[in-house]
Amino acid sequence: MGMKRFSVLLLLTLPLAAASQQRPHHTSTAKPQVLAPGYSALEFPAPKPGTYSLPPLGEATDGALLDSSGAAVSLHEIYEDKTIVLSFIYTSCSDANGCPLATYVLGQVQKRLAADESTQKNVRLVSVSFDPANDTPDVMGEYGDAFQRGTVDWHFLTAESEDSLNRILDDYDQFVIRDRDSDGKLLTTMSHILRVYLIDSHKRIRNIYSPSYLHPDILYADIRTILPSE
Repeated sequence: MGMKRFSVLLLLTLPLAAASQQRPHHTSTAKPQVLAPGYSALEFPAPKPGTYSLPPLGEATDGALLDSSGAAVSLHEIYEDKTIVLSFIYTSCSDANGCPLATYVLGQVQKRLAADESTQKNVRLVSVSFDPANDTPDVMGEYGDAFQRGTVDWHFLTAESEDSLNRILDDYDQFVIRDRDSDGKLLTTMSHILRVYLIDSHKRIRNIYSPSYLHPDILYADIRTILPSE
């Protein structure tokens, strides 16, 4: 089984893994992996949407990308006038608290959007690959197919080259370093800081989530807080 397909299956089984860590295991002395809060129930009530504000943090800039069919698109073309949840990932990431966390949380938000027609039509989910060399449009399309549900827009994008991608990463202050072995040869893994961005309908960043703060309840409350009033 390839690493990319393994990563998809890992995402689908993570809720079970999170639940299993709440049960005692007496047959193993291995230290259990600590999963990020986004995989489990929130330990405090999520803020009620609209009872707080999220001031703009800066502009969400544009950039040239490819969609899963290989067609050239721009970020702003994808954003349109929607409220956007943007994540940067790569499909072979196997760190449960890295890219799989972002995709899992977006998947949980997707379920909530699917249940609310008035909200879903104004929101779009966007996942952009760090790894254009390996995450081709076809790979992103196959990866994204595992998470497409109903009528909620979720776009899986990649870049034509690392140069075009790096301009976007710089604009979003997204840190990425491709790992190398002891001989300096490039590996398939990357070192990066997981960040997920909430962007309003005027293309302004309204929140940035780290692994310790990325949770479906919080993200969905924030989405509903910044949605324009009809």
